[in-house]
Amino acid sequence: MNLPNKLTLSRIILIPVFILLLSIPFDWGEWNIGDTILPVSHFVAAVLFIFASATDWIDGYYARKYNLVTNLGKFMDPLADKLLVSAALILLIEMGLAPAWVVIIIISREFAVTGLRLVAAGEGIVLAAGNLGKIKTATQMIAIAVLLLHNFPFSYLGFPFGTIMLYIALFFTVLSGVDYFIKNWHVMGESK
Repeated sequence: MNLPNKLTLSRIILIPVFILLLSIPFDWGEWNIGDTILPVSHFVAAVLFIFASATDWIDGYYARKYNLVTNLGKFMDPLADKLLVSAALILLIEMGLAPAWVVIIIISREFAVTGLRLVAAGEGIVLAAGNLGKIKTATQMIAIAVLLLHNFPFSYLGFPFGTIMLYIALFFTVLSGVDYFIKNWHVMGESK
């Protein structure tokens, strides 16, 4: 197993740890930051999420730079991303930090695009992610990280940056999904 695939696998392995950090009420204390209370376990989960998100960029970079792209990586990388983001968004609903309807739209888009990719793969067609998809991923990761940190450091200013980023992520999620389907709809007509 090459380095990019090991990084992707490590991201998948970190997901249950991330979930446990946010699901179990660890009594590790909390920080009072302005009007915000940030539990230490949420801070640790946010750091873990940021680290896992960074491995997504690193494994892609190394796979492309050193020509280490494999079928296993093509399967595991998007799966790891969707599992990590979905777990984080669902936990943010439970924590009262994200509206359920936003999360439903984001996760639904991921299922729809994955379905289109599966149809294409069945026809031997590889559908690459576009620039809007990369913007979507970046805005989702930023929104989730800031929300996991209970809007720190923006809570000092009383500015709801995490919530605003979540809505920006929603916008790019929908836009990139529509764009992806428009550009690749021909795949649906090519089925045998």
